[in-house]
Amino acid sequence: MSEASSSSSAPSNGPTQHQVVRELDLAESDAAADSLALAFAHDDVAMYFIDTNDTERWTDQEKWDMHVRIMRSIVKAHCLKGLVLTIGPNHDCVALWMPPGKNMDDRLTMFRSGMWMINRKLSAEGQHRFQKEFLPLLHRTKEEVLESLDNDSWYLVYIGTKPASRGKGYARTLIEHVTKQADDQGRVCYLESSNEANPAIYRKYGFETERMIQLTRGPKPVEMEVMVRQPVRKLASDETPANHRLAPITKPV
Repeated sequence: MSEASSSSSAPSNGPTQHQVVRELDLAESDAAADSLALAFAHDDVAMYFIDTNDTERWTDQEKWDMHVRIMRSIVKAHCLKGLVLTIGPNHDCVALWMPPGKNMDDRLTMFRSGMWMINRKLSAEGQHRFQKEFLPLLHRTKEEVLESLDNDSWYLVYIGTKPASRGKGYARTLIEHVTKQADDQGRVCYLESSNEANPAIYRKYGFETERMIQLTRGPKPVEMEVMVRQPVRKLASDETPANHRLAPITKPV
């Protein structure tokens, strides 16, 4: 999912310390998660499991604490099995990528990250939305869209920039840090966008819309845009930009 984005380019006169991409481990996972929580504070998908008809008596603080707990568990799981990147002086932008051939579904990762506790802390309706609707929908859609490439793709699970740090090119830098690797490897990249303003920006990075999906147990449907980026190879000396993009990867019938 995506909430914060950036259409500006990083300065071209070399990176400063605050423009360096860093890979995080568990020691910084909570700080990274707290930044993502701020980035997704008003995201319809992030709140879909918390703002339910059986949490009307929860205080705003209780809902916020649940939001942060979810983010912290998800970030820990990606530190253990995926790739957590950040940029900026205070984890200003954070991206969670799942590399090819990796997932966080095993029991040990679920236990160590605290993901197993989320279902126990959510309300009954929140549990149903998270476990019975949201997760199966995402897994099923990714399998259907990518088919044989599902386990051989880069998956951008979350990317978010703290509100005060937007417009500095941070999100673009974290996306291109991985898409360049994907290009070198000849692999596709995949994401779901939960912010209707972001797909237009992702298209600038080579992503194209493949499908729209909806969460439907709330008072109104919550939409996500599924996007895929095909790998791009470097230009040879006798090529032009018109023919440098790889042909769509053929999926076996």
